[in-house]
Amino acid sequence: MPGYLAVDLGAESGRVLAGAFDGERLEVREIHRFANRPVRDGDDLTWDLKALHEETVRGIGRAADRVEDVRSVGIDGWGSDFGLVDADDRLVAAPWHHRTPRTAAMVAELQKAVEPQALYDVTGTQFLPITTACQLLAMRGSGVLDRADRLLMLPDLIAGRLSGVRRTEQTIASTTQLWDIRRGEWAAGVIDHLGLPRHLFRAEVVPAGTALADLRTRPERLAVVAVAGHDTACAVAAMPSTGDDVGFVSCGTWSLVGVETTAPITTPDARVAGFTNELGVGGRFRFLSNVNGLWLLQESRRVWAGEGRDLGYPELTALAAGSAPYRSLIDPDHPSLLSPGDVPGRIAALCRLTGQPVPTGPAEVTRCILDSLACKYHWVLTRASAISGQPVRTVHLVGGGAANTVLCRLTAELTGLPVVAGPYEATAIGNLLVQIMADGKLSDLTEARALVRSSVPLRRYEPTGDSTGADDAYARFRDVVTRLATETLRDETN
Repeated sequence: MPGYLAVDLGAESGRVLAGAFDGERLEVREIHRFANRPVRDGDDLTWDLKALHEETVRGIGRAADRVEDVRSVGIDGWGSDFGLVDADDRLVAAPWHHRTPRTAAMVAELQKAVEPQALYDVTGTQFLPITTACQLLAMRGSGVLDRADRLLMLPDLIAGRLSGVRRTEQTIASTTQLWDIRRGEWAAGVIDHLGLPRHLFRAEVVPAGTALADLRTRPERLAVVAVAGHDTACAVAAMPSTGDDVGFVSCGTWSLVGVETTAPITTPDARVAGFTNELGVGGRFRFLSNVNGLWLLQESRRVWAGEGRDLGYPELTALAAGSAPYRSLIDPDHPSLLSPGDVPGRIAALCRLTGQPVPTGPAEVTRCILDSLACKYHWVLTRASAISGQPVRTVHLVGGGAANTVLCRLTAELTGLPVVAGPYEATAIGNLLVQIMADGKLSDLTEARALVRSSVPLRRYEPTGDSTGADDAYARFRDVVTRLATETLRDETN
């Protein structure tokens, strides 16, 4: 049966997975996994592209030895981050990590350069310091932009090294805050207003499913396909939904929370509520908000490991399950929680600031994170439904967070809606689905999602019906968010 390879680059790890499709079911297995750690240079953070490429090639080689009739390979990764290359395809500088402190003040600079609603009307992108636009603004004056021949998003960089063809895929382009979400092209006017060189955007932009070229290394005659380069586009493509009355939570390092739409929504209400519009597979759009996700646990684990407590995710989930619910709540998107550092200490500080019990130790901190994430999911889904006019009757929770039983149950309780958890490997499966469609074995996204339902075990969580505790917690959460926003504004004006 035909086989396909998915290279899924995550902010904590990368994987190479193989998918075999017999016409009725898709079987997926992991071939290679590798760590992806940012390079720390003082307070700065960059990515090691050389290591990512080498591990990708190693994983493809291993797959070639184990999988028969491999047709193609596709690369997906997180949004916003990019590399600048010269005419010989050499990096002019290490790609920045989106959590670099260099971009902390760039949202304000961006809004000075272009009136916020005018920019949102064109790009439909949420204002966050992590975007490509903010990173490029922070690079002005450094000489880096002048030395670069073009900009390529990280998945496109790896795909270009594998195939020798440099292209930009549409879904990953739509994360940059420099893409015209309605016209389907680079937003030249925005680029000019920001004083960015137009030549950086010279790479041809192609839709998901475009075959680039054959792999330049072993195995030969393996096509490199530009899948949906943005991992969230892949994950949502693998959402096993049967209708339009669903919300989604793609939960990993970030939590991407929202609904699918047939057109972008760029109203002032959508901008003020912090929503972004991104291109999806099959001509769909994702109307979503970026929520700080399980990175809060990842960073907490790093702090605890430095203290001699090396705790895995299953162990932390079990500890949280035994901890008192809704004891302490925070806004996961508070500015103090967006950059690397002592996340448990910062959570404690936020709880002191809002007069709540201070969580101590991994059990209470993990419980606080999971409770707060579920509250934020409810917050975002309620607003997504109201602004889009689209009812949400079921929540699909996909990605690594779907394996967290506490988070899934909390989401059902807070939203009062059934939660369908899975697939855990949604991003890789979506990557594979795009390749299978490109190979002519699936006709469209509806057929692809039906394949997911027939191939992947899913778990359904129903709300208990007694929502008193959840409703009280959500009311407290809303108060905490308001108070923290007020304190943040007060700090910025002092």
